[in-house]
Amino acid sequence: MSPADLAQRLDARFPQATIVVAQPRGEITLEVAHGQWLDAARALRDELGFEQCVDVSGVDYLTYGSDEWDTDVSSEGFSRGVEGKSAGRFRWGEEPNGAEDAKPARRFAAVAHLLSYQHNARVRLKTFAPNDDLPVVPSLTSVHPGVNWFEREAFDLYGIVFEGHPDLRRILTDYGFVGHPFRKDFPLIGNVEVRYDADKRRVVYEPVSIEPRVGVPRVIREDARYQTAQGEQSQREVK
Repeated sequence: MSPADLAQRLDARFPQATIVVAQPRGEITLEVAHGQWLDAARALRDELGFEQCVDVSGVDYLTYGSDEWDTDVSSEGFSRGVEGKSAGRFRWGEEPNGAEDAKPARRFAAVAHLLSYQHNARVRLKTFAPNDDLPVVPSLTSVHPGVNWFEREAFDLYGIVFEGHPDLRRILTDYGFVGHPFRKDFPLIGNVEVRYDADKRRVVYEPVSIEPRVGVPRVIREDARYQTAQGEQSQREVK
């Protein structure tokens, strides 16, 4: 099944959804409303032949599309520092600069990657949680039981609650971990650090003592790899 044929079938089956085809790769994303997430996954499996869900992940769209480093060339060269406390670059207990201004209309999304063996096709299924304070999305374990640990990982790292999951617990971080480390408002240095207190004879949690520092500024660049590869292929064909 070609990407164009698949996009047409998805458009006919899900008229209320948003379908995006990323060219030239032909990657298809089917974005559905929160209430249609579970039904869409079931329809993709039973009606369109997408037998396997190979991954479920979370996405935090806070500061999406913004960068910290202007890459335009000037007589003064590129800037080597990042001013202010942008996403992640702040200390425990602080808030990033412009957090309210940078807040998107919809912040947290769940994304499932589905695979069809009979059609040799892939599709990306996405939905946004309706509440950013407590993002809740229906669990896909009733449709694809194998996503159990994928959803636990998304819950651990992004704080997305998968309603109906049989055992939604942290899977990567420690039992006493504070926060969700893949959120854009989570400090890069963390919230707390752990040490052994000899006087108390136990492990204690304390605010981190490390000062935040800028490593590599966040830069948005145009991805021209595919256009370059096409141009090189055309030159080889001409020769």
